Amino acid sequence: MDGSIEVIDELDLSTIEPGARKRFAIPLVNDGLGMPIYVPVMVAKGHEDGPTLAVTAAVHGNELNGIPVVQRVFKEVASENIRGTLIGIPVVNVPGLQMMQRKFNDGEDLNRIMPGKERGNTSDMYAYRLVTRILNVVDYLVDLHTASFGRINSYYIRANMQDKENAQLARLQNAQIIVDSPAPDSTLRGYLGTQGKKAITLEVGDPSRFQKGLIRSGLTGIFNTLSYLNMMDGEVEDPEGEPYVCSHSYWQYTDEGGFLEVHPQVTELVKKGQVIATVRNIYGDLIKQHRAYEDGVVIGKSTNPVAQTGSRLLHLGILK
Repeated sequence: MDGSIEVIDELDLSTIEPGARKRFAIPLVNDGLGMPIYVPVMVAKGHEDGPTLAVTAAVHGNELNGIPVVQRVFKEVASENIRGTLIGIPVVNVPGLQMMQRKFNDGEDLNRIMPGKERGNTSDMYAYRLVTRILNVVDYLVDLHTASFGRINSYYIRANMQDKENAQLARLQNAQIIVDSPAPDSTLRGYLGTQGKKAITLEVGDPSRFQKGLIRSGLTGIFNTLSYLNMMDGEVEDPEGEPYVCSHSYWQYTDEGGFLEVHPQVTELVKKGQVIATVRNIYGDLIKQHRAYEDGVVIGKSTNPVAQTGSRLLHLGILK
């Protein structure tokens, strides 16, 4: 990859020579000045046939840990050593990243409106063109996310574990927790699943920061995936321990506003009735103790001490 960037209207893998490494900028919409908003795309195409794997990051603009995962995969993968095609999109939500916010610049969550609309508002058209101009060529997708603002996450997977191949992709990421979660069709992995693709979501820690350890874990998962798909020679690196596998998960919310402290740490096991959070008023008086609704594992939690009524407390995974 020589560093040059080609501007193209859509990704057509048939035009890329075997053994080539390419960087593209693909315009999806125009801003208010009439200037194009480009999505960065990297492609490594092997000399031999094989599947097409895409690794995407920053569908939410403040979820940054996935960006260096994509960058480092492409620094370490040589096209002559792979079979099939590897696609990387280090930033899907370019306007959101530039505004340092989760949502698109019109206030929509891109991961709730997939596959968008050919004729719709700005985010609808951005999502539609992302799918039709870039991601319609993939066979497999690993979509990298993090927690949202004011929260932290474990290193965990969302995947439809009833699908054997999706389940295997999930286990290859060496995550701490796996949640069996058939995705809504309006998410990126959910939509691609309706198109016969295999897709998982990997939650790589916390928002608005780079976490080196989790980035390394994410990189290991991608290389495991490349080995499993026979896109690269190499051994799958087994996890140090078995992940917690959850049948489902949900958030508990506070029914009192005030200053919040959530006590358990991520990946900690909690028991039904255990105190998981306390809420105090402005005078420091204890006004509420929240208890776990049932036994489970802490997938994520709120770290924002200021919590109005209805704020998130703790993301609880229910073990199978």
